[in-house]
Amino acid sequence: MKTRIEWKGDVRFLSESGSGHKVLMDGAPEAGGENLGPRPMEMLLMGLGGCTTFDVVMILKKSRQDINDCVVEIEAKRAETDPKVFTHIHLHFILTGKNLKQQQVERAINLSAKKYCSASIMLKDSVEITHDYEIVA
Repeated sequence: MKTRIEWKGDVRFLSESGSGHKVLMDGAPEAGGENLGPRPMEMLLMGLGGCTTFDVVMILKKSRQDINDCVVEIEAKRAETDPKVFTHIHLHFILTGKNLKQQQVERAINLSAKKYCSASIMLKDSVEITHDYEIVA
């Protein structure tokens, strides 16, 4: 896997994935940015969210659960001093479907966190990651 980051002036950076997709990252105005794109640390959280949501949906589908929607809301806390690493990340899953079984949802989230989500597994030794969920009928 490869990516390429190109400085575009001030604190803007254009990232290009190995699969050819581009995302502009920018800093906050107080850091010299123009708020034209997500911050790099926000991108890290978005990657984590995408990775785990993908897993949860796939696991539930393979478990023959009638899932219609899966949203994960992520809240993270960072250290106050440099390096301002994440100290805690909480993922709240909101799942919609017909007769979703609580046991299957819990299993899917746990399998993602402990076995399949590369991003979660990579981060788990350096940041506390917690999960919860709600099932919406």
